[in-house]
Amino acid sequence: MTRRTTVLVAGTLLLLVFGVLGTLLPVPFVAQVPGPTYNTLGDIDGTPIISVEGREPNDVSGNLNLTTVGIPQEELTLVGAVQGWFDSEVVVVPREQVYPSGRSVQETQAENRQAFLTSEQAARGAALAELGYPEAVVVQELVEESASEGRLEAGDAIDAVDGTPTPDLDALSAVLAATPPGSEVVVDHRRRGEPGSTTVTTSAAAEGEGSALGVLVLQTPYAPFDVGIEVADVGGPSAGLMLALGIIDLVGDTDLTEGAVVAGTGTIDTEGVVGPIGGIPLKLVSAREIGAELFLVPAENCAEAVQNAQEGLPTARVATLDDALTALADLRAGRTPTPC
Repeated sequence: MTRRTTVLVAGTLLLLVFGVLGTLLPVPFVAQVPGPTYNTLGDIDGTPIISVEGREPNDVSGNLNLTTVGIPQEELTLVGAVQGWFDSEVVVVPREQVYPSGRSVQETQAENRQAFLTSEQAARGAALAELGYPEAVVVQELVEESASEGRLEAGDAIDAVDGTPTPDLDALSAVLAATPPGSEVVVDHRRRGEPGSTTVTTSAAAEGEGSALGVLVLQTPYAPFDVGIEVADVGGPSAGLMLALGIIDLVGDTDLTEGAVVAGTGTIDTEGVVGPIGGIPLKLVSAREIGAELFLVPAENCAEAVQNAQEGLPTARVATLDDALTALADLRAGRTPTPC
């Protein structure tokens, strides 16, 4: 065997070895791809994303799609990373950015899911406030072995305890702090708008003196109907804006889309402020693929959206829930919403 042949054979073997290793060895990166979109006015496998109980939801048309980012595999190989770097519809990011060190994949997913559930509450509160519903102290859930089991329910507004009005959290805390544990108290409440009362034997407060009703409460806008949200396998807070718009469409007095397909993203707080999110380039691709006629972009993400603009997909800059509603009104009227 000549020296040249030996070098060629050795080089070929090395390439094969590196090729095999490249397909097997994981690297500290994660590939992100355009994820599924969900129409907040629709359902998933027959279960409405937004359900309304206690009144008939509006007949609505069109779409208000929340957008997501997908992670096709939790471990990425060197070959997969290189392929992703050359694919315009894949973003390769450091693994630490998605799965922080010190937390398992399962723990990170659980935290993201909790963030989504928190965004549900904010979306519900922002939407009902936009529609003019006043605030009340509203039961969110019952604690384990609750003193109110069978007496109060999630969604009840607590109006008074033993005749003392409780229009806000401070008032409720004050009356319970002055009530010895084991007391029987009359709780006046509203359930889907209907007034009622029940007697609860209080338990000891978890902290400090006084009593507890065994419920977790939130001071939030209250409506005489229940709004439920169900989107399995979606994590993070970025669906807040589109969920709030979906609620307004289903229980407000305006068909927000009039048949148009609108997509978007963004966190929302109870004051209706829209916050920035990650994954804008991939979410724009998802919106383009479903034929969206407008994409609602958080104001702080606009520069990134402009850099990753998708042909045929107009954007609208939104810093608040009111901005988003104005953009939809412009779309209905044939005007151009304020772009990024």
